[in-house]
Amino acid sequence: MKLLLPRTVRGKVAAASALAMALLLAAGGIWLYVVLRSNLLDNTTGRTELAARKVAAQVNTGTVRAQLPPPDDGVDLVLVLDERGRMTAASQETGAAGELADLRPPDGQDSTSRLLNDAGRHEVAVVVRAQIPGGPASYVYGMTVLSDVDDATGAIGWALLASAPPLIALAAAIAWAGTGLALRPVTSIRTELAEVSSSELDRRVPDPGGADEIALLARTVNATLDRLEQAHVRQREFVADASHELRNPIAAVRSRLEVALAAPDLASVRAALDDTERLQRIAADLLLLARLDAHPQPLAEPVDLTLLAAEDTARRRAARVPVELLADAPVPVRGDPAQLERMLANLVDNAVRHARTEVRVRAAREGVDAILEVADDGPGIPAADRSRIFERFVRLDAARARESGGTGLGLAIAREIARAHGGELSAGAGPGATFTVRLPGRP
Repeated sequence: MKLLLPRTVRGKVAAASALAMALLLAAGGIWLYVVLRSNLLDNTTGRTELAARKVAAQVNTGTVRAQLPPPDDGVDLVLVLDERGRMTAASQETGAAGELADLRPPDGQDSTSRLLNDAGRHEVAVVVRAQIPGGPASYVYGMTVLSDVDDATGAIGWALLASAPPLIALAAAIAWAGTGLALRPVTSIRTELAEVSSSELDRRVPDPGGADEIALLARTVNATLDRLEQAHVRQREFVADASHELRNPIAAVRSRLEVALAAPDLASVRAALDDTERLQRIAADLLLLARLDAHPQPLAEPVDLTLLAAEDTARRRAARVPVELLADAPVPVRGDPAQLERMLANLVDNAVRHARTEVRVRAAREGVDAILEVADDGPGIPAADRSRIFERFVRLDAARARESGGTGLGLAIAREIARAHGGELSAGAGPGATFTVRLPGRP
């Protein structure tokens, strides 16, 4: 049979509290019952032994009578047996002599006790050795029915059993109420979070304050909603910018193809081909950015930034402005060679596009970091735009960038590649523009 467990946190806490209370009451009740009965038995046995010793003192002095007076302190019976088990004195008529004849003190002791069960009636019997000087030994027995002990322990047992259900229910109720009070902010968080939709990402869950787990949960949820809202805004802006950037070349291609169809012209076809190539570059850059946004783990192959910069510089001997390499020692890092090459190419392309007379590429070590710097002597970047320049489809000189074939994604791709390799890309002050990539170095 499948065990049915509570499904809610409140139910589980209440059930756990009830179980804990039940176990506590069981353990405490058993301990109390055992200790109480033991103490009552010790007290009764002591009183019974005292009554027997009083009679034994009379036997030792030879003053005992055949009819003993009724014992005190609730003892029910005192009798004397000789060594052969014959009753010589008793406080009342009894047939217990045969039952007690085999109860004798062990060697070296003058007394002992035993619990008896006579047809469901519990009794304690104590025997004390007595002897007239120079005469035979006698044995004095005291007996007490344990009805008082049974009544007292029975009452305690029933009281514990009767009080257990209310106490267990009280513990469960307190746990239920306390958990409900503690989880009330969670209910508010859940309710508010359920109302969040793509059109209402500015909503936030209530913060109950404090430093407990629920408050930390609320702050974590709000921080996650902040990041989600920012990502949604970036995605919406990106989609809008991408559609805008793609619409113009697509319209241009269509227009030129329509002109070429109406009046075949090689120049129109070439212009349409150029626009198609630009569309292809934009699509490739968008695909690369989408991959980088997924935060894949890049390769960790050994790469020398100095060699990487030398190869890029060698390919640009016919560039619009000369590209100079400033590096005289290897600068080793670990990363994806293809991505690092793309990052450097984007930075140098941007520098060549805006430089007046030259572009400088520097690779060096600064402490444990590897530095790759690309600088040009162009108009530079205003301080207010040095962060915005890395946003997607941002052009500080849009017309010039489009004419030179830029997609508006090169710097954004370069920054994402740097971050994917545990580094950062920043724009600095000029005379022109200076872009600095800082990556973790390799020994």
